[in-house]
Amino acid sequence: MSTNSKNRANAFLVQGSILAVASILSRLIGLVYRVVLTRILGDTGNDYYSAAFSLYNIFLLISSYSLPLAVSKLVSASVAKKEIKNSVRIFKAALIFSFVTGSIVACICFFGADFLTNNIMKTPMSYYALKVLAPTLLIVAVAGVIRGYFQGQGTMIPTATSQIIEQLVNAAISIIAAIYLSAYGLKIGTVLGNKEQYRAAFGAAGSTLGTSMGALASIVFLFFLLFVFSKNLRVSRKRRQSSRLDSYSSIYKMILLTVVPVIMSTTIYNINDFLDQPIYKSIMYALGEAEEHISSNWGIYNGKYMVLTTVPITIASALSSSVIPSLTAAVNLDDKQLVKQKIGVSIRFIMVVALPCAVGMGVLASPLLRLLFDESRPLPAIMLQMGAVSIVFYSLSTVTNGILQGINKMMVPVRNAAIALLCHVIFLCIFLFIFKFDIYSVILSMIIFSFVMCLLNSIEVKRATRYRQEIKKTFIIPGISSLIMGIITFFVYKGIYMVIKVNIIATIVAIFVAMVVYAVCLLKLKGFTREELLDIPKGRTIVKLATKFHLLTD
Repeated sequence: MSTNSKNRANAFLVQGSILAVASILSRLIGLVYRVVLTRILGDTGNDYYSAAFSLYNIFLLISSYSLPLAVSKLVSASVAKKEIKNSVRIFKAALIFSFVTGSIVACICFFGADFLTNNIMKTPMSYYALKVLAPTLLIVAVAGVIRGYFQGQGTMIPTATSQIIEQLVNAAISIIAAIYLSAYGLKIGTVLGNKEQYRAAFGAAGSTLGTSMGALASIVFLFFLLFVFSKNLRVSRKRRQSSRLDSYSSIYKMILLTVVPVIMSTTIYNINDFLDQPIYKSIMYALGEAEEHISSNWGIYNGKYMVLTTVPITIASALSSSVIPSLTAAVNLDDKQLVKQKIGVSIRFIMVVALPCAVGMGVLASPLLRLLFDESRPLPAIMLQMGAVSIVFYSLSTVTNGILQGINKMMVPVRNAAIALLCHVIFLCIFLFIFKFDIYSVILSMIIFSFVMCLLNSIEVKRATRYRQEIKKTFIIPGISSLIMGIITFFVYKGIYMVIKVNIIATIVAIFVAMVVYAVCLLKLKGFTREELLDIPKGRTIVKLATKFHLLTD
């Protein structure tokens, strides 16, 4: 590889790592406050919370979820061609677009809350939480455009920092508001004769208030950065500018042509939760199950299983967001070698993370649930053990989605997601109606969806770029390292727990041992060379430590 290509690949990895680290921190903050919220809301409150968020997420997907990706893609292409004024025009047009679409869906969500929660989600008491969430749709839409603009300029720091600010504010207000409104709902429920439902419903509304305030704090920070950045941008426009200038009508056309396929792809790809909840509840009601049982199971699924399994998948989402503008730039420069390099780095990086997370989640399912949620029932642990494999499939499919969008194969993920979704729904109904697997049906069908998606995407990436997947360092060595880690972690936990009978100590020590064992195995099996480690953030420090402990043999 040429020096320039290597430097650009390294820059991409650094930017992707920044966004990935921020996403991990944000998810860890989210994990902490969701653990507290789960205890405040209970399984029923989590059911109401998840119903409101499922509706919120689908409106977000339709209106603005694709905008950061589309803006970063278009801005990146303009910057690569030194069309700085065009990049600003794209940004302004996208801001107007986001304000209009965000306002429309916010109004639909707010004024249609009663119909949506009753008739679509079959969860009437989530009405209050959805009302509170509705204005957030407008805020997030505008914030997404600003994040996409910065990403298109080649920096992930504004997005990363704003995500952390958003989560910190979200966590603090969610917990305080949930406690206060839960108590208020209990008073109302006492008068109306249904204390638990109103306590859970108002508590869920309190937790969604944190989401709104977090988004507001984030957009204030982004506007401040935009104000600061605008001074540098004026200088840049004077120094580097192509004579080509697009009209606003052509820019809106480009935005629509970019947004629509991404909307279709991301909507189909993420619509599972929106469909699963009403399908699961409708079929379970038809089978004669009690409302309390159905609500409790869904609360466990969304409030415990999903909270834990989405942590590693968030890293894949962050890498996917960072790979799109950089791949688009490489495609526009017709640098085929750099395109293949970025694809290889993306897939390898996410597998090195996803494989140990899946194994660790399966091995420590019960201890983690006891530690975080004080949950000792077998149902949640079995759910987590069953669904751990989907972490790998979802991570890979998320990254390959971003790769396909980055190389301008916008409609391919749409088609693949539609095929995977059809398989998902068919198997969900079969598992529920015929095999009577109850909530396990949702998890099994999600595994099928993610597997089909990543398989189809991988085939298309190979076909479109003639990319040949490296197997040994991407899958075999991380896989073997993860298995060794899982076996040792299992016995370490069991041994410590048998001696001291304290779950928190046994779990924390086991997690620490897992991290050390995995790192040692990865290096001893030559999963990374010295040169590759030096190319990643803090690589020099890692090499010094690895050399000191004789873990690098090359």
